[in-house]
Amino acid sequence: MGDARNVLGSPLRVCGESPMTGFARDGVCHTGPQDIGSHTVCAQMTDAFLSYSLQRGNDLITPVPEYDFPGLKAGDRWCVCATRWLDAAEAGVAPPVVLDATHARALQSVALGDLQYHALQTL
Repeated sequence: MGDARNVLGSPLRVCGESPMTGFARDGVCHTGPQDIGSHTVCAQMTDAFLSYSLQRGNDLITPVPEYDFPGLKAGDRWCVCATRWLDAAEAGVAPPVVLDATHARALQSVALGDLQYHALQTL
């Protein structure tokens, strides 16, 4: 994970490994020049967000074996595009965010306060 930082300024944590997420499919919301969509927000999928994403033309539900994509279901954690997450928040269907696994680059598109408001509460 190198020196990548999360939105709270600490080392970036793993978002999800089952299914394996991340632009590089390494379980972490790393980003770089090839990641045009900035897949930097670690979110826990909800049925409402998955449906919203499908309606917006991004089917995250249907498996795509040729890309080793199993399809997502509610409860899965996935690195989503910061702008798509913000669009969902504005539509009232933002999925909960895992702050310590959300890359600091997300702050270029989304305010920290918005991410914190939607932070996944862990015990």
